[in-house]
Amino acid sequence: MKRLIVIIAIVASLASMSAQSRKGVSILGDSYSTFQGFVTPDSNFLWYFTVPNPELTDVNAVTQTWWHRLIKDQGWRLCLNNSFSGSTICNTGYNGEDYSGRSFIARMKNLGSPDIIFIFGGTNDSWANAPIGEYVYENWTPQQLYSVRPAMAYMLSTMVDYYPGTDIYFIINSELKPEINESITSLCERYGVTPIMLHDIDKKAGHPSIKGMEQIAEQVKQHLKQ
Repeated sequence: MKRLIVIIAIVASLASMSAQSRKGVSILGDSYSTFQGFVTPDSNFLWYFTVPNPELTDVNAVTQTWWHRLIKDQGWRLCLNNSFSGSTICNTGYNGEDYSGRSFIARMKNLGSPDIIFIFGGTNDSWANAPIGEYVYENWTPQQLYSVRPAMAYMLSTMVDYYPGTDIYFIINSELKPEINESITSLCERYGVTPIMLHDIDKKAGHPSIKGMEQIAEQVKQHLKQ
């Protein structure tokens, strides 16, 4: 009996070590990365639910999301998903509203202790016509963080220092304004963050469908292989 207990304990310990050895993934995102019950904190606004509105999406299971597909396929584990539907990178939201409570720069330090971070944003900055602003690389003022380029520079500069040893990728949605794409790629190059440009994503109401989620996961996976 004692021998059996020892064996069980060893197996449990090995299983725990195996789980801990898998790379942990955190996501800093907007509606594209949300799903009911899988976002922290749970007060964040969502787009994808277990019972979806068929006029808006056909996604109704977390296993259909791009990040769940990718993490499972790669043998990783989810560390934390801090995604907020409608959020912008900068502090300017729709209709010029103050989004400083939900912006990416407000949430960028709340991602746990991951090995890999996927930033998937810029879509709402593009859709909301947030001010682009000028490139500013240090000594950011509060007012400057209401524009895309200064806020994005502040975010990437902060994150590469706040998460040392972490691989950071910036997923760029298809069909964004050229100046948003240019800003992301330019700043990723400056701060050593890897950009992943998406293309031809199937969408419904502007958001990835089940097919679109699969396309995102596959395009990210192919980029990682390269």
